[in-house]
Amino acid sequence: MAFIGALIGGMTNHLAIKMLFRPHNPIYFRGKRLPFTPGLIPKRRDELAKQLGVTVTNYLLTPETIRKKFFSQDIKDKVQDFVTTKSNELLFDDRTIAHWLTTAGFPNVADDIEKKVDTVIVQQFGNLHHTLATKPINQLLSDDIKATIDGKIPLAVEHILNKGRDYFVSPEGEATIKHMIDEFLGSKGSLGNMVQMFMGDSTSMVFKVQKEIVKLLQSDSSHQLLTSIFEKEWQSLQTRPALDFLQDVQFEPIVDKVQTYAKQQLAVQSRLDKPLKHYWPNGNVYMNETLIPQLVAKGFIAAEDKLEDVLKRLNLQEVVREQVDSFPVATLEDLVLGISKREFKMITVLGALLGGLIGIVQGLIVYLIG
Repeated sequence: MAFIGALIGGMTNHLAIKMLFRPHNPIYFRGKRLPFTPGLIPKRRDELAKQLGVTVTNYLLTPETIRKKFFSQDIKDKVQDFVTTKSNELLFDDRTIAHWLTTAGFPNVADDIEKKVDTVIVQQFGNLHHTLATKPINQLLSDDIKATIDGKIPLAVEHILNKGRDYFVSPEGEATIKHMIDEFLGSKGSLGNMVQMFMGDSTSMVFKVQKEIVKLLQSDSSHQLLTSIFEKEWQSLQTRPALDFLQDVQFEPIVDKVQTYAKQQLAVQSRLDKPLKHYWPNGNVYMNETLIPQLVAKGFIAAEDKLEDVLKRLNLQEVVREQVDSFPVATLEDLVLGISKREFKMITVLGALLGGLIGIVQGLIVYLIG
């Protein structure tokens, strides 16, 4: 009787454990679902998935837990050491800037830059040519420049008159006056000879003409006249496009020379063929001691500030629920059995033990009554 009780108790507990998982699907007989089908876990899988999601969100992956695990000083130090090591390995070794650009998928940067420079120069000269051809000078000059030029005209006139006076009182000026008088009298034929006969040699006339010329150049009326002429001419020039005065200028050779000069000065390929440390010899010291610590510290602060918002956006509760709900029942069974297999065996053994004890007690009772 003890054996039978143990057998029944063990089998009953074993069957109860199996009924937690089996059958995986409901069983129907004559259109009616049999009781206890499917098993408890398959039947309650949705509730199990939801509860696991709540448990993970509220007790496992909480903001406090993640802060303690991933935002500790030890983690910050490890991240800073990692970034520092990689920075020294990648940025400040002997590999050139061209190498890094090629690695990043930009093998022809130098050619592309030079082509871009050529294009920009052509475009700028095209814009300049269009501007010079369509806009009058007064639109190209600022008010300050025009005011300055207007103020310089009287000074320029005075300078010209002074230079003219200095020339005509010089020996060279006297020679010029004498030559002009001789040419004039010579061109008049007999009349000129008659004048020379009365006036004497042209040398005697030079002083008189020279005096009158100097007097004319020093007079206020001459200054005002020239100033007025210059101002009118300047006003007239301002209404014309600047290109009218540049008709003989060939822009194409200028463009070619500017392009060549710009590319020579840029020397893009030569500059790219040098490592970063060539241009920034103390860069690794600055990176290691200042920039990286600041970036890591600010990165951790920003990440910690956004942690709760990120967790809300991730909606881990729903993620866990969906994943568990999508598990095959066999996977859930293996998961639970993998964790509690030993305990389930002990429950089966305990059932057999209790069944055996009950059988012994029943046997004693029957024996005593009999």
